Amino acid sequence: MPTVEQTGETSRVALVIQYIGTHFQGWQRQPNQRTVQAELEEAIAQVVGQKVTVHGAGRTDTGVHAAAQVAHFNLTSPIPAEKWATILNSYLPDDLLIRASAPVPARWHARFSALWRRYRYTFYTAKRPNLFVRPFCWHYYHAPLEESLIQAALKPLLGRHHLAAFHRAGSSRQHSWVEVQEVDCSRQGDFLHLEIQANGFLYGMVRLLVGMLVEVGNGSRSLENFQDIWQNQRRELVKYAAPAKGLCLLRVGYPDFPFPPEIWFDSQPQFSFRPSPVCAHDRRLIQS
Repeated sequence: MPTVEQTGETSRVALVIQYIGTHFQGWQRQPNQRTVQAELEEAIAQVVGQKVTVHGAGRTDTGVHAAAQVAHFNLTSPIPAEKWATILNSYLPDDLLIRASAPVPARWHARFSALWRRYRYTFYTAKRPNLFVRPFCWHYYHAPLEESLIQAALKPLLGRHHLAAFHRAGSSRQHSWVEVQEVDCSRQGDFLHLEIQANGFLYGMVRLLVGMLVEVGNGSRSLENFQDIWQNQRRELVKYAAPAKGLCLLRVGYPDFPFPPEIWFDSQPQFSFRPSPVCAHDRRLIQS
């Protein structure tokens, strides 16, 4: 099968992608593993008979979800860029979806043109488990989680910091500097949502960070101790990563993005607790 580089003039297509990460070994292609990048590249090759490389905005880990991952690829084809979303969705599995596709200039790059990435981590804190939220939440019921403590721990992270304490081994990145742009922790009933936005993220950073924030939120680690650990880069004291299933790449920001906000801005439904109205008949059954 020829590569794009062997077929002459090419065009560049951008994609907004969603996937449920449960059964993927992350974004990046790996030998003998099911990955998002491999599924996309194989689907495109089936359509045009060309080998392509799909470049993503972020390399999500095994089990991590994405509500609006962004990617691009080059190819030679008469198919309009806007049609690729519909075409590829007919080839892709049920846990991988293209929300939209669009043409972009040759200088535009899904990874290097991005100004920021935003992740959301979701906890489910009810005592009993719930099958319908389990794939997307960390069911944390062992102790109360105080969102005000987590928010207080997050605030000092704003700005540019050396976050080697939350940098997993195995990364090819040569430094651990990160510019944290926004942080938030909020509760809606039994659901606790933690969001962090930065210019980029270290390998394993969010899950290691959340693992420590849980200790702050349940009162087993003080705010002062948490701040001392990351400010003094005490990586040996960061031992636990939060489960991957609670983490979602929420969105990616660009200075010149070809997609409207409704495609990418907030496309992961946020779990909340809103009890349904109880009719008189059901109320009698509950009280009996």
